[in-house]
Amino acid sequence: MGAVVRVAENLNAALAALLAREPDLYVLGEDVADPYGGAFKITRGLSTGFPDRVLSTPISENAVTGIAAGLALSGDLAIVEIMFGDFAALAFDQLLNFASKSVSMYGSRLPMRMVVRCPVGGGRGYGPTHSQSLQKHFVGIPNLAVYELSPFHDNLAVFEEMFARAEPCVFFEDKVLYTRPMGVVEPPFSVAVSGGVARVSIDGPPDCVVIAPGGVAHRTLAAMRSLLVEEEIACTLLVPSRLYPFDLPDDADADIRAARRVFVVEESTAGGTWGAEVAHVVHRRHWGRLAQPVTLIHSAGGVIPTAAHLERAALVNESTIHSAIREALRG
Repeated sequence: MGAVVRVAENLNAALAALLAREPDLYVLGEDVADPYGGAFKITRGLSTGFPDRVLSTPISENAVTGIAAGLALSGDLAIVEIMFGDFAALAFDQLLNFASKSVSMYGSRLPMRMVVRCPVGGGRGYGPTHSQSLQKHFVGIPNLAVYELSPFHDNLAVFEEMFARAEPCVFFEDKVLYTRPMGVVEPPFSVAVSGGVARVSIDGPPDCVVIAPGGVAHRTLAAMRSLLVEEEIACTLLVPSRLYPFDLPDDADADIRAARRVFVVEESTAGGTWGAEVAHVVHRRHWGRLAQPVTLIHSAGGVIPTAAHLERAALVNESTIHSAIREALRG
């Protein structure tokens, strides 16, 4: 049996492979160079191997993202690491008003190959300004694609897909995933990846379908296990790599047609969310077949506390997912 590969190791290997393959690729960010290798050690060793193209920058998310956009505008490739994704808000102007618009505002489509990596999410006790999940604020911007790190998707393939889009991409990475193993689920569940969507299921038709990004997949799986054991409710989990533009492959549509009940889980506060976009897509395709409206499951509205017990209550967790699905299916 092979050694377990952690998500952080897979991500680091993907960046190393891209740097070796693409001589015009630059990796930029605060403290990404050795010996620090980034706040979460994702870029460890890269500046030693590629000293001219893995560069630590001043503390200015707006400036770093602007430099990356300039590199992309001139034909190079760029990956930016935002130390904590909360501060992607400081780079929002560069993404909204320069990078994404540059794809099409010059009269013909211009490739803009850049990725902004954003470590996000709670569960680490970092408090209100270092624990947010800001995905919803980047959904719906033309020529800006939104992806999320997943333990089921190989990161080299994800980066290749993002660069192939030739438009700016924001890659959200839930911090709690970095130490988790790649591609592992416990029986009776099994996982398969098709069309950019990981499908975690048991044998037989599901009672419901749950759609969740990678950062909350493990919490959703824990709820699915307890629902199966305690309530005899069978769920199928769909984990998309690309959040926006959102689409579902044919086999995911087949799951929804069979189950007729759909839930969306996300670690954000309610209102104008990615989950609402998913519900829109599902409603448009399946409204006549659904037994009930798509149910959205969010974190609590409010800032994220530092204290562990308060933080757990504020964030979407196994208990909230379990309760929402049980109540909707059992009445």
